[in-house]
Amino acid sequence: MKPLRFRHSDELWHDFPALVPGVLYVEGISRDRDVARQVAAYGLVAERRLAGSGESELPEIQAWRRAYARLGLKPTQYRCASESLLRRFRKEGALPSIHPLVDLCNAVSMAFAIPVAVLDVAEIVDSLEVRHATGEETYVTFGGTTENPQPGEVTFVDAAGNAHARRWTNRQSGRSAVSPTTNTALIVAEALHDTAPDDIHRLVATLTDELSTAWSTNAKTAVLSRSNPEFVV
Repeated sequence: MKPLRFRHSDELWHDFPALVPGVLYVEGISRDRDVARQVAAYGLVAERRLAGSGESELPEIQAWRRAYARLGLKPTQYRCASESLLRRFRKEGALPSIHPLVDLCNAVSMAFAIPVAVLDVAEIVDSLEVRHATGEETYVTFGGTTENPQPGEVTFVDAAGNAHARRWTNRQSGRSAVSPTTNTALIVAEALHDTAPDDIHRLVATLTDELSTAWSTNAKTAVLSRSNPEFVV
């Protein structure tokens, strides 16, 4: 079995030196777990944060908006995943249940206002690099249609040229979305705001504890940096 490698490109580190990624690799996932209590608790944290200001005013979200603007994207047209979750949560008061792992990660993402991607490792070919697209990568939507990212667009690309996200943290691919048969997942949290180093460490520790509680599994984790950019399992 080949090792799974995850990293951000040197070019991305050069353009966004404030980036702090946290990574978790977890095995033994199943959908027969009840995480409703945890989801509700993190929802209350998000609710309290939103009571003080709108999601777009949170420093975590503002940092991503600046990054999107630098990439030539309109921040109000393309929102990072955590902003989209918080916006929907503020309007509807809850999020639909998808899968206990996704529900838990979405709730933690809202509480921290940090984008969290959850990918089925079985659908990743050998490695995953967050980099600027060439335009030749293949992206599969949740509806099953195929797209090609725009050249220069930031995406998660595996060794076979599959794009597992579009516009960085904006839209995940249906190819590696968690499903009822998912057993092993790669979880990636990324932040750019001033207190990101502390917050990402807390987020990784939080998810590690929750995964252990819900699935009795010990996640392999890392917080990456420009000097230590690769996670290998």
